[in-house]
Amino acid sequence: MWKEPSAGIAAASEAITASEAIAAGSADGAAGSAPPSRQPTAAVVATVEPGSIGEELGFQPGDRLLRINGVAPRDLIDLQVLQGEEELILEVEDPDGSLHVVELEKDADQGLGLGFTEALFDGLRQCNNHCAFCFIDQQPPGHRSSLYLKDDDYRLSFLYGSYLTLTNLTAADWQRIEAQRLSPLFVSVHATDPDLRSRLLVNPRAALLAHQLAWFAERRLQIHAQVVVCPDLNDGEALERSLRDLAAFGRGDWPAVLSTAVVPVGLTRFRPPSDRLRPVEAHDAAAVIERVEPLQREFQASIGSRFAWLSDEWYLIAGRALPPRSSYEDLPQRENGVGSIRAFLEELDQATSQLPQRIERPQRLSWVVGKLVATALQPVVERLNRVEGLELLLHGLPSPYWGQDQVVTGLLTGADLLEGLATKDLGQALLLPRVMLREGDDVFLDDIRLETLRQRLPVPIRLLAGAADLVACCLGSQGEDA
Repeated sequence: MWKEPSAGIAAASEAITASEAIAAGSADGAAGSAPPSRQPTAAVVATVEPGSIGEELGFQPGDRLLRINGVAPRDLIDLQVLQGEEELILEVEDPDGSLHVVELEKDADQGLGLGFTEALFDGLRQCNNHCAFCFIDQQPPGHRSSLYLKDDDYRLSFLYGSYLTLTNLTAADWQRIEAQRLSPLFVSVHATDPDLRSRLLVNPRAALLAHQLAWFAERRLQIHAQVVVCPDLNDGEALERSLRDLAAFGRGDWPAVLSTAVVPVGLTRFRPPSDRLRPVEAHDAAAVIERVEPLQREFQASIGSRFAWLSDEWYLIAGRALPPRSSYEDLPQRENGVGSIRAFLEELDQATSQLPQRIERPQRLSWVVGKLVATALQPVVERLNRVEGLELLLHGLPSPYWGQDQVVTGLLTGADLLEGLATKDLGQALLLPRVMLREGDDVFLDDIRLETLRQRLPVPIRLLAGAADLVACCLGSQGEDA
């Protein structure tokens, strides 16, 4: 049984330490322990920073860094540690296969100034769970392979804030997390009750969460947590229990759990019909809000932080106003959709605080967003439209592709845009949030490329990176298509 962490840690130490429980779980092959990583491949150089040591040494994109001081780095974390030495011996292979050994001395805080094509050189640790609500399993077949990779890699969690479940770690992984102080990590909890978490993840190793949290606490390592709420499964009392259990690890001068995000499950029309899941409806969202907000006040009084935050979708689905910006503190879960719309609205307020009375060259523009967020953005549109000569048309679209009527902007696909905008007035140009596109590549989640939209829509497309871009486009200070 799960106990309050203060008692749970003590109880665990009487029978079995957190480390012993984790080691036992890591060695349990029947429970689905992670396979050993393959040998590292070379780190392929993608960029060379001007004026850096790498440029002075003659590094070029395509060069392959094999070893540093005789060690082949497994990932960017190893590489950062290895290049911290003052004396380095680099083994490098040119694109033509020529091998070079470079010796150098530098300051300990100097990097090489190299960027690499991949973050991991020994392969991605994939998920060994079978969550019915996994978004990756709810995609149609036939698209780019990267869409189907089930990332559950603790190194990407440390580097980029991606969420993992801690169920596929070996004893060596736990040792490395401790030795290299890989903290904070981002952990998908979903439930703290061992039986419930095991059922949700369809993995008996998921029941080790209490020992894992104790392990982090004992070593003064930290995590950010998230709970994906599925109606009738881990909401209600189960959700409250999870948040209280996690908050008990959020106390003290060095809390093991720094924050918790509560997000609604996202379901698509491609999910199996037998999953017994149902989408979040307005009454579900209202019930979750009413369950969590009193806990926030309780946590604020007891640990000095609201600690558990609801993602913006809960308020939008329930038809309620977003909380004020101050309630999100320092936005610890912004990348998880907690306060992201509120922060964007704040940025829009700042960007529109000193608008001109009129613009010299009249403009009619359209701005497309997900239908779920359109209502929250309408006041900004009205503010901009008070500028003489400017007309901004806001189009909040559903996603027939995913089978979702209420959808956030980042999930709109190329097909959604082509279908949803076919009969819309697009004005002189379409303003398109860049968040819809893959980072570093102009492709949507359904593999339709931006160029296809440019060819099939009757107006130019301008990409928006943020609030400042929107206002610049509207006022005519960003004249060229992005």
